[in-house]
Amino acid sequence: IPAGVTVLGVKYRESGYNTEFTGSFKCNDEDYNSLWEKATRTCYLCMRDRFMDCPDRERREWLGDAVLQMEECFYAFDLSSHKIIKKFIRSRQINTLPGQDLIAHGEYGDWNYYLYTGDLDTLSFVYPNTKKYLDRYKIAANGVSEKLVHGWDWYDWGKGYVDRVVIQAAEYYGAMSALRKMAVATGNLKDLPEIDRKLNSIRENFDRVFWKGDGYRSGEKNDERANAMAVCAGLADESKWDVIAKIIGIDGMCGPYFERWVLEALCLMGKEEQSLLRMYNRYELQIKANITTLYEYVVRAHEDKNGIHSVNYTTLNHGWNVPNTILSKFIAGVAPVDAGWETYHVLPQEAFLRSLAVSITTVKGQLDVDIKKIGSEYSITLNSPSKTIATVGFPKKTFSRIQSISAGGKTIWDGKCIGKVNGIDFNGEDDKYIKFNVAPGKWNLTAKGKLNLASPKQPSLASKPENKLNKKSWTVSACIDGQTYKAGPWRKKYNIVNAGSVNAIDGDSWTGWRVMQDQVPGQWFAIDMGKPQEFDSIVLDNTWAIHDWPAGYAVYATNDTDNWGSPVAEGAGDKDGITVVKFAKQNAMHIKIVQTGTRNQFWSIFEVDVCNSYQLTQKSGMSKSRN
Repeated sequence: IPAGVTVLGVKYRESGYNTEFTGSFKCNDEDYNSLWEKATRTCYLCMRDRFMDCPDRERREWLGDAVLQMEECFYAFDLSSHKIIKKFIRSRQINTLPGQDLIAHGEYGDWNYYLYTGDLDTLSFVYPNTKKYLDRYKIAANGVSEKLVHGWDWYDWGKGYVDRVVIQAAEYYGAMSALRKMAVATGNLKDLPEIDRKLNSIRENFDRVFWKGDGYRSGEKNDERANAMAVCAGLADESKWDVIAKIIGIDGMCGPYFERWVLEALCLMGKEEQSLLRMYNRYELQIKANITTLYEYVVRAHEDKNGIHSVNYTTLNHGWNVPNTILSKFIAGVAPVDAGWETYHVLPQEAFLRSLAVSITTVKGQLDVDIKKIGSEYSITLNSPSKTIATVGFPKKTFSRIQSISAGGKTIWDGKCIGKVNGIDFNGEDDKYIKFNVAPGKWNLTAKGKLNLASPKQPSLASKPENKLNKKSWTVSACIDGQTYKAGPWRKKYNIVNAGSVNAIDGDSWTGWRVMQDQVPGQWFAIDMGKPQEFDSIVLDNTWAIHDWPAGYAVYATNDTDNWGSPVAEGAGDKDGITVVKFAKQNAMHIKIVQTGTRNQFWSIFEVDVCNSYQLTQKSGMSKSRN
């Protein structure tokens, strides 16, 4: 800095798309709030001049990934994001992946774009290309769409068998269903007879060919992806839902790309509690991690001189992670019914959540919904934009008994429609909801009765940031083979990559200390905090190298490094990647973590925190400038 210059501030401008974070989702469980924010952050970082799947590998606009990101934009960002979406839709791309092409040129791509924007001009522009592409698929002799392969016949990675035959048939049916709606909207009615012929053929033969009593399959094994897509396409009727829900479960076999349809299928089948639990099970590690985005995660075998080790094949933020879409669209239940949000619904599937608040920037204006379950009341507060009609429903399964429903303090339902408030009309009742049509404006509707408030999941609360001790002045050291290395990288001898011990305290969970040899007793990692401090726990984060948890550990705390004394805690690492070690409150300056176990696996600490009254979930803020 030249002499005479006063520095007022040192800042940076983040590289990203020209859009603002105007959407939001908040509930009484901080786990889902953090997940929504991290998913939104991931999407934003994968938006440049076009959508890309990830910044640190292909940077390619894979069509399936882009469709998922497009959906997120409608719930998370302002209308500026529609420009990148429109560019994507009008590009009329055909990818090298048939499975992703069918997603892009069908219900979730072309039609969803029209539904959320009302842009009939773009729908008319892409219709001929979409029809031409879908015409390439033929109906096979068995009455179901014939498998078409051009390029890479990929549908999803993950564990277990991927039933490509059933998935493609269901995706094609869904795409043709969307093409029919597109034909009607754009005036291409002459195409309807041929579209209907194909739809009828698949609908009439799908169960006969693929339903085996215990699931949909083309071979010997059931695939959760194939069964989920059968539900999402509208081919699996209600009589099969309980069987399919058991196939899907809450643990999961699919990759994060197909998780989007698995979670939707559960919601469509009325298994929203299962959907929420599965979502948490899948993302629990990433919710707890200090990393602010959601990443792709694949485990692969790597062979070195010490044998075969499992290593991580990852991208730090990957655009196909979309739990935020599921939370806003299905759990909160807010989605357009007619193009451009002229009509939309608020049909909550909140399950065990006790409060929900969503804000969405629509083409009609800002839309806000606030849902609360308190005592014997279920309230829905709605700020509905002009030129819209909202269908608002009270979910029956939330109640064991509904006594009455009021609007603006006036009772309008007590088992039947008994009153009328200007701007609110009774929309009917089915086995799932009691519904009302609501005019634009601010409204509060309240149902009284006996609510079902039991929860299979303890809600997570935001912790206080001061629980973590400030580590900016710390120094660290490590010992691997009887030699001590202080706060610096050592590479060649041990094939270390970003393994300097100082990386474990740099505040970045993507860099860390990693021992690239087998775990053996006596390896250690030590912290010098510079002064005695009170603490009762340490957190060892190896989420970025998930298999590198310590086989065994002993933790020591002292003010005198010549006398470490007895361990304050002993145990084994957590296989999920975050090991929390709790013990009686200490007042000490030095901490040592000693390896006591033996494993044919590396040992990593990608970030270490020392805490006082530790709580696991950390509150993560949301801003455009957060990296």
